[in-house]
Amino acid sequence: MQVYTAPLRDMRFVLHELFADDQFANLPAFEEFTPDLFDAVLEEAAKMAQDILLPLNASGDAEGCRLENGVVRTPAGFKAAYDSFRDGGWAALASDPSWGGQGLPESLNKLVEEMICSANLSFSLYPGLTHGATTAIEGHASEDLKRAYLPKMVSGEWSGTMCLTESHCGTDLGLLRTKAVPQADGSYKVSGAKIFISSGDHDLTNNVVHLVLARLPDAPAGVRGISLFLVPKYLPNDAGEPASANGVSVAGLEHKMGLKASATCQMVFEDSTGWIVGEPGKGLAAMFTMMNTERVSVGIQGLGINEIAYQSAVAYAKDRLQGRALSGPARPDLPADPIIVHPDVRRSLMTMRAYAEGCRMLGQWAARALDAEKHAADPEVKQRAADFVALVTPVVKALFTDLAFEAANHGVQVHGGHGYIRETGVEQFVRDARICQIYEGTNGVQALDLVGRKMPAHMGRQMRPFFHAVSNLCESMAGVPDKALAGMTAGLQQAFGALQLSTATIAQKGMKDAEEAGAAATDYLRLMGLVGMGYCFLKAAKIATDRLAEGSEDAGFYRAKLATAGFFFDRLLPQATAAFLAIKTGKRSTMALELDAF
Repeated sequence: MQVYTAPLRDMRFVLHELFADDQFANLPAFEEFTPDLFDAVLEEAAKMAQDILLPLNASGDAEGCRLENGVVRTPAGFKAAYDSFRDGGWAALASDPSWGGQGLPESLNKLVEEMICSANLSFSLYPGLTHGATTAIEGHASEDLKRAYLPKMVSGEWSGTMCLTESHCGTDLGLLRTKAVPQADGSYKVSGAKIFISSGDHDLTNNVVHLVLARLPDAPAGVRGISLFLVPKYLPNDAGEPASANGVSVAGLEHKMGLKASATCQMVFEDSTGWIVGEPGKGLAAMFTMMNTERVSVGIQGLGINEIAYQSAVAYAKDRLQGRALSGPARPDLPADPIIVHPDVRRSLMTMRAYAEGCRMLGQWAARALDAEKHAADPEVKQRAADFVALVTPVVKALFTDLAFEAANHGVQVHGGHGYIRETGVEQFVRDARICQIYEGTNGVQALDLVGRKMPAHMGRQMRPFFHAVSNLCESMAGVPDKALAGMTAGLQQAFGALQLSTATIAQKGMKDAEEAGAAATDYLRLMGLVGMGYCFLKAAKIATDRLAEGSEDAGFYRAKLATAGFFFDRLLPQATAAFLAIKTGKRSTMALELDAF
């Protein structure tokens, strides 16, 4: 059974308590918004996720999308759910008020995204892609295009996509063949075929706005020859309403392992009218405005799956009777004890819980930096936030989705044989989570981005906000009298030392041999993510200890936070040592096997 209740108490903790001193707060753009307003938004979002989206998750997976007479139909209930979602203003939550948005911070929006992803990951992709597309249009399109398209996209009346991949090229976009021919009126005729296009067509909105990467006739080879074009499914008339078809069609739907209620389309553009977004030859840079936004959101997708897999597993473990506790019967009134008493089941549940809470905290840190990057008045704060966002984006995307897949598998394991059959609904989490490690740049690519681009950029400047924060926290906790906090601090210091040594090792070897950095990349990303979560858990544990000492009325929450932090430091953070030892070995064993021996 799929079980989900929005973790509002923990969300309020990371939103209001955890990062009060991160220097990304008190932004003038959000002065009018109060904590009570944020809490009210979270509570209403929880109702929407639990009451409207969750009931459609399993049924949407079973029914899937279908292509009928050239139009994609979403599963039963999705159109009504989307209408309710749009009418409730959820599509416009964090968008610019200039275009009809509500202007709320990303730090709040990411928590709402998490609820949507937990309740119905397939549904989340429809508004999620649109939000990313509006970001690219707002950042790079002409004022005329913004006025014509942003209001309807921000409101959710129209949706958006990103069209990158072609059948012969995925990550290597320099190979793409889609063409754009200039017209006398300043528009372009776009022709080509794209695959794996999420939300490429559907019946939720009356127009779909595609952002398409294509080449101009005189474009050079490689990524420098790529431009970005806005191509609507229907061309608007003078009143701004969808009118004439624009040569955009669906050649087929992908038959996927998971996310079956999300329409993943093969798209064909035949002399479709489009308009350039940004400068000629700069399309990849413009598209990366959307992709970087989407990469953080994909990390949040992973967090959403982690949370619902955890809650579903807990519900089952409390109900399923099997065997007796190793310490003696826990429920002598029953024929057997619930399996939650068994240490190995607890290990799985605590792993899932710690990953969910750790990702929520680290994700909130990233979201606050996103807000500061856009809205901070102080140029130094703005730059520090931008550096932090650049560094942690690949970590959020890759780490959160790797851990989500681990958590989903733990959930199946807790359910035993019942987890492997469809009726309980938890095997869907495994199938849905798997794509998150692949799209928006595979997790291996994220790791290469981290060590190949982010680490050396600006002489290591992008790493400083992260490293300084961890270092300062460890220094501030030196000599803390509380034994539990002192142990956690020592654990973080050890893991941080491993990260520092690994950074030096990769920097030294990678300058001489790029394969050395490549062989270390995935372990290094995991190591940085573990240190980031350790930083967050130590801050959380310090706050929880202080609140308990003050006699907080919410003592149960803070005791649970301390227990989860303790598990993370005892059982999960030691992975940092293993990652460091693997990095130290270098590329030799990874690259040693002769090609013909594979």
